Order: sequence, then C-alpha cells, then structure tokens
Amino acid sequence: MARAKADRTQEPEGGAAEGKDGGRAKAGGRRRIVLLALPALLALGIGALWFSGTLPRVLGLGTKTASPAAAAAAPPVFVALPPMIANLNAGPDRQSFVKLAAKLEVPTPADAKRAELAMPRIVDLFQTYLREMRPQDFQGSAGTWRLREALLSRAAIALAPGRVRDVLFTEILVQ
Repeated sequence: MARAKADRTQEPEGGAAEGKDGGRAKAGGRRRIVLLALPALLALGIGALWFSGTLPRVLGLGTKTASPAAAAAAPPVFVALPPMIANLNAGPDRQSFVKLAAKLEVPTPADAKRAELAMPRIVDLFQTYLREMRPQDFQGSAGTWRLREALLSRAAIALAPGRVRDVLFTEILVQ
C-alpha cells in the first residue's frame, strides 16, 4: 500500500515534470527561431541600407564627385600612339590591312608618363588584337565603337595602376 501511494505521488510529479519540459522545449524552440531570425533581419536591413546608398553616405564611402570647376582646372592629357599597320584575318585567299593612328586620353600627367613607359606593351596588345580582326569588323559606327572598347580595355590592362579615359582615333584605314 505504501508502494502504491508512492507511485501515485510520483505520477503527478512526473506528469508535471513532463509538462514543464514540454514547455521548456517550446520556449527553447521560440528562442532558437528568434536567435536565427534576428541576424537574418539585421543582415537584410544592412543590405537594404547599403544598396539604397544610405549606408555608404553615412560611412563616408560614397563616390566623391568633382565639382565642375575642378574638372575644368585639370584638363586631360593626350598621349599619341605610333601609327600601326597590321594585316587582318581576311582568309588565305586575300590580303587585307588596317592602318590605325590613335591617342590615349589619360586624366593626369603622371598617367601620361606611365603610358609613355608602357608604350611597347600597349602597341603589342593593340597589334595582337588588330591581327585577329576581319575587314567586316570595321564596318559602320558599331564596328568603330567595338574597336574603341576593345582597345580601351587593353590599354587599361597595360596601365593597370593608372587610368585611361578613352582611345581617340585620328586615322583608320582598311584596305
């Protein structure tokens, strides 16, 4: 009888303990969700602020635009490239050539000096590119635009720490 009484007294305690553990499990689950959701919401908020441009402005990381007076005070520097003649990839039955004269537009005299020093590399990159072009690639303003963009990217590679603003053509002759 004492044993049955002891079992009955332990049963409600055990049942109550299970109820408390179940409650703890639910509270732990909610806590885990909050702990996982909080960093995700924080990251989304920071990302939204960053892409809206607010956070870079607040942190002082935004791009600084030069005033029109400052832009007028520092005119660009032009570096003349030697005239280049290259045979084009016209096929085995035909010979075709291009004669190209151009200038590089760089923002500062220091970049102009860097371009003068890297001139052999620039000419090599340009000649290599020109030899792979076909005569049809030069047709129309779109062909000239594609040529300008390709040469501009190659000049930027050659002057890697420096900058190149543009490639200006003074002569293009395809024969």
